[in-house]
Amino acid sequence: MTWYDSLAKPSWTPPPSFIGTVWTIVYPIIFVAYGYVLFRIVRGEIPWSVAVPIAINLAANFAFTPIQFGLQNLTLASVDILVVLATIVWSMIAIWPYSRWAVVALLPYLVWVATASTLQLGITWMNR
Repeated sequence: MTWYDSLAKPSWTPPPSFIGTVWTIVYPIIFVAYGYVLFRIVRGEIPWSVAVPIAINLAANFAFTPIQFGLQNLTLASVDILVVLATIVWSMIAIWPYSRWAVVALLPYLVWVATASTLQLGITWMNR
């Protein structure tokens, strides 16, 4: 965290404890919504193609922390979080015809990642 703390950040950057709290709330929502959809995919009720944006989203989401804090690569982390954001939208569009409640449940994830993307892009710009 010493490296991250030393970076220039937008004035509206929330404290790390707030960011952690938000993820603590959002991850169970992701698990339930995507888990329900994946369960229905496995049962053959939803086409396998709907799993593609979900898989890319989860892979990119889990890759962010090692990229940002392990590699300390702000540019790659920015690209990664934009992939996360785009695949949330893609997955929501793909899921909509099969489970509208799952799409609605994913709205906090979308809002948070849109906010985090803006923050990440700001940090990347300020530290170029």
